[in-house]
Amino acid sequence: MYDYIIIGAGSAGCVLAERLSGDPSKRVCLIEAGGKDRSPFIHIPLGLAVLARIKGVNWGHQTAPDAALKGRRLYWPRGRVLGGSSSINAMIYMRGHPEDYRGWARAAGENWDWPRALELFKRLERNAQIADAFHGTEGPLAVSDLRSPNPLSRAFVKAGTEAGYAERRDFNGADQEGVGLFQVTQKTGKRFSAARAFLDPVRHRGNLDILTGSQVTRVLFDGRRASGVALETREIHLNPGGEVILSGGAIHSPQLLMLSGIGPGAMLRDHGIEVQHDLPEVGRNLADHLDITVMTAAADRLPIGIAPTFLPRALRAAWQFARQRRGELTSNVAEAGGFLRSGPERDRPNLQFHFIPAYLRDHGRKTSFGYGMTLHVCDLLPLSRGTITLASPDPLKPPRIDANYLSAPEDVETLLAGLKQARQVMQAPALARHVKAELFPGPDIQGDTALIDDIRARAETIYHPVGTCRMGMDAGSVVDPEGCVRGVEGLRVVDASIMPTIIAGNTNAPTMMIAENIADRMGAPARQP
Repeated sequence: MYDYIIIGAGSAGCVLAERLSGDPSKRVCLIEAGGKDRSPFIHIPLGLAVLARIKGVNWGHQTAPDAALKGRRLYWPRGRVLGGSSSINAMIYMRGHPEDYRGWARAAGENWDWPRALELFKRLERNAQIADAFHGTEGPLAVSDLRSPNPLSRAFVKAGTEAGYAERRDFNGADQEGVGLFQVTQKTGKRFSAARAFLDPVRHRGNLDILTGSQVTRVLFDGRRASGVALETREIHLNPGGEVILSGGAIHSPQLLMLSGIGPGAMLRDHGIEVQHDLPEVGRNLADHLDITVMTAAADRLPIGIAPTFLPRALRAAWQFARQRRGELTSNVAEAGGFLRSGPERDRPNLQFHFIPAYLRDHGRKTSFGYGMTLHVCDLLPLSRGTITLASPDPLKPPRIDANYLSAPEDVETLLAGLKQARQVMQAPALARHVKAELFPGPDIQGDTALIDDIRARAETIYHPVGTCRMGMDAGSVVDPEGCVRGVEGLRVVDASIMPTIIAGNTNAPTMMIAENIADRMGAPARQP
């Protein structure tokens, strides 16, 4: 019997487990479908290059065929391990733009406005290099500069300034727009996931149970109040007045609501599921950042490569990491990037660069031999919206993901502009001297029609799905501003799925902020230093 049952030990679930178990009078159970975060590929930053291939830590979802992307199914890696996607992501520490949170405030009230969000970000952060009005230095989440960035990442920043963009030391400071090196969630050269930041310090608590390898199949109800959860082989129940909290992310939280009878009534009945509460917006409002790349072959051996000539560097990198926690194994792969506008009419950045001093094809699932560079550009503020629906009433089957990419014509124009700008940066002198040839889109792909066709043929996700359990003050929203599911009691959703609109940046840190904010609203004790 527990006071809180948290489903999903990802970026939000780890924060909630730490905060809520701070009250010794409350019993907390954190349930993770995946296993423990023991793989060395999780903790060695460059290991993320192979995490997309390791099924044991990755849900490995596929979207439904997307008409706007030539009928392709896109691969959606999501973390299935302690730490969730914070254990397999590129570790980029990014908050988004203040205007994102002003939009959240209009949707869900002033407790989600930028001043409150900034307060929470600073509280969570322990920044090793930047101490100013925008950053915290005493929080549980380690944030740092990259220890050993590749020379090509600095060349990218120089190329960006040559293309007319400002250089930024801090994308989370006073001004986001420009190019620079990213800060990362690392400590002394190792990944610092949500599990390391929030679970490791509190695992000893007698009132906190952490269950791994345990997939929840549905929420149990006593009347209209959540009373516990069902696993594959047993049930776990709440104490009177307790709460179930879904932190499974934008895919699994709406799926579990629907499996539990909360969602679009007609669809649930079609799957033979008894309707607990007809809530049409569950699974709707799916937003994600679609991404297109410029890939070039390198004229030298500066990139991280797969070749016999790279072997001495690899051995040296292993030695440096083992002895000093430095060297190329500390790379997060996406070392540098930038925020820019697709056109002068935009009032803030709506495109993001991720520069990789290596070849990266199919999320790292396809081996590319040799030395190359990849520049990603994604649409930060897409208008296209998709859905998560049930493909089967079987809780062990994946849901159907209809991402609906590029269904809004404006998104096509935005990515087209971004692809052109990415090409300009790769052709700027500081990078051009390192480029042997453009491989993708390729020198023969010129003109808007050909470039749009290339986008439809190659664009992929950059792993930021949100919004499928939309938070709002309106009665049609899935959850209220405190994450409580409408129409039932004792059930919350706390993760990226409740974002009213997508963040203009990477979504890991904002998801932790969401959990910290709602933990406060739930009356969790303040974190002890």
